[in-house]
Amino acid sequence: MNHYNSSTIQKALDCIEELLPEEQETLIEIIRRRNIEKRRNGISRNAADTLNAIKEGKASYGSVEDLKKDLATGIL
Repeated sequence: MNHYNSSTIQKALDCIEELLPEEQETLIEIIRRRNIEKRRNGISRNAADTLNAIKEGKASYGSVEDLKKDLATGIL
């Protein structure tokens, strides 16, 4: 972590320490929910990209063995 980030984090922690315990718990829950939402959005984007690749014929299908063969031969 660089100096800027650790300084920014320290400032945030200093502000959080001024909150009441209940407010700190609320903040933790808000951050947890936002992180979950970000992960969901990422999964959704990946799914959309995959569906587009399938529609455009850019996706390939096969078994794990097919993948191993393609990797061994340098196809991928």
